[in-house]
Amino acid sequence: MSALSGRGRALVRRARLVRRAQLAPRRAQLAPRRAPDAIRRSDLVRRRDEAGESTGTVLLAGAANFGIAIAKFVGGLLSGSTAMFAEAAHSVADTVNQLFLLTGLKRSERPADESHPFGYAQEQYFWALLAAVGIFVLGGGFSVYEGVGAIRHPEELGNLLIPYLVLALAFVLEGASLAKAVRQVHNEAQEADRSFIRHLRISPDPTVKTVAFEDSAALIGIVLAATGITLHKLSGAAYWDGVASVAIGVLLIGVAAALGRENKALLVGQSVPAPLRDDIRDVILDAPHVSSLVELLTLRFGPDEVLVAARVDVADGVSGEQIEQAAEEIDRRLHNRFAEIGHVFIDPTDDPHQPD
Repeated sequence: MSALSGRGRALVRRARLVRRAQLAPRRAQLAPRRAPDAIRRSDLVRRRDEAGESTGTVLLAGAANFGIAIAKFVGGLLSGSTAMFAEAAHSVADTVNQLFLLTGLKRSERPADESHPFGYAQEQYFWALLAAVGIFVLGGGFSVYEGVGAIRHPEELGNLLIPYLVLALAFVLEGASLAKAVRQVHNEAQEADRSFIRHLRISPDPTVKTVAFEDSAALIGIVLAATGITLHKLSGAAYWDGVASVAIGVLLIGVAAALGRENKALLVGQSVPAPLRDDIRDVILDAPHVSSLVELLTLRFGPDEVLVAARVDVADGVSGEQIEQAAEEIDRRLHNRFAEIGHVFIDPTDDPHQPD
């Protein structure tokens, strides 16, 4: 953009002040004007539906894990199986983690205020990170500790009928919880036009991802526990029970590390994926009066909250009023196309790579 006249730059400043005066009250005077009311209402309805579905997924998983934990402890006491105790600790950790996830969901719904102008959506990542720590300590750490003790000091098992019945019941309940999580991920993947695996890998929703990982690990853990008990009984080698417990612990530590890495990246501030950034760039460059995109910054504040800040160079001879109209058009187009975009900042800037 060629150098603006003094009047032109004054109009640009006025345009920015006008936009700041039109901010939505719930954004505490720091966010730009939001999308039209019809789009905003449909966006809020969609977010409430998704939050309700996530809450249902967490509640089902928590109820299932609580019942399973009690049953596994009883089975462990009756059989003396270390693997059963390891699985009981796994279910206790999962139950505590559901409480963490539910806390994150509820606290993230608080409206923006003066001290948190972009809202509290990132609370989900904090509580999901605590859930990952819970899996590591309560599940993985305890299982490895108990397993090593059982290998060093093996004990004979008691009646195995009850442990087998408990593991079978746990498998059914964990499978039902996983099925709900998978169904939600599948629906979200279809809406985003992605494959199931890709959506699960890049999804910014920590709640469903954590439940899906936990339940998958739980099913594998149940198989490991049953295998350890069976090998112990068939071979007479008591260490198999401890080996199964250590394997369950290693599995949980791996899941905790993966979830912790994902949530840490989102908690410290992460941009949207490259394909989405490219789509945003195309929308901005296609807007009237925009000659080039100097800089594009995106930041995810939550599963459904994305900030877009762009420095654009406009065509020669464009007035301050036209610059304001171009910014409004970019704002409208981005909100129309990407429901997760909540904040858009456009800054007219000279492109240093363009000749004056």
